[in-house]
Amino acid sequence: MRQFDQELRDLREGILAMAGLAEEMIDLTIQALTERSKAKADQVMTMDRGLDEWELKLDRLCVDLLALRAPAAGDLRLIASSLKIVPELERIGDHCCNIARRATYVHPPILSGGSLERLGQETRGMVRMAVDAFIGSDAGLARTVIRADDSVDELYGSIYRELLRLMMSDPLCIERASHLILVIKNWERIADQATNIAEEVLFILEGRSAKHTYLQGDTSE
Repeated sequence: MRQFDQELRDLREGILAMAGLAEEMIDLTIQALTERSKAKADQVMTMDRGLDEWELKLDRLCVDLLALRAPAAGDLRLIASSLKIVPELERIGDHCCNIARRATYVHPPILSGGSLERLGQETRGMVRMAVDAFIGSDAGLARTVIRADDSVDELYGSIYRELLRLMMSDPLCIERASHLILVIKNWERIADQATNIAEEVLFILEGRSAKHTYLQGDTSE
């Protein structure tokens, strides 16, 4: 049992290490966009290998725990949810790479009001809260993340519509706007990943799925 407890600690610590790397990639991605920095964009893509390595390592650990330790109750929920959280973190890295590749193609700016920067920061905040909810076993914070996704979706939609208007009014903007549409879509997907992680935190803590609550007769979220 003592070895099993250590293996569970290893799993949690591995997820936290992976989450820390994903958050570092998000910060660098934001900087690469703001500074039009190819060097930082390249750094983001180099770091992605680390997330891939963590994914393989933690997947193996989860499978071994399920196969060899026959976990029950809360431990089983932790392992099962970890098998979902780990690929969500890996996908965050993939989306950061997709954004970073376009860091040098979106200048000079064509969007007004700092909306692109706000989308990146709001998305980054959701990831931070989702990780904190996991660390602190905080169901309330996990629910805050889920609610925050609506705000990111609204901002994404607003920017998308503005980009379409710019492309229709000025053909010279089409190339930059096309890159920006891909950028904001990847930010929106990172927010979805944060939401999925928060839903898994709720499952670990409460033993019930937070997905598709309308199918469960639960409209409280």
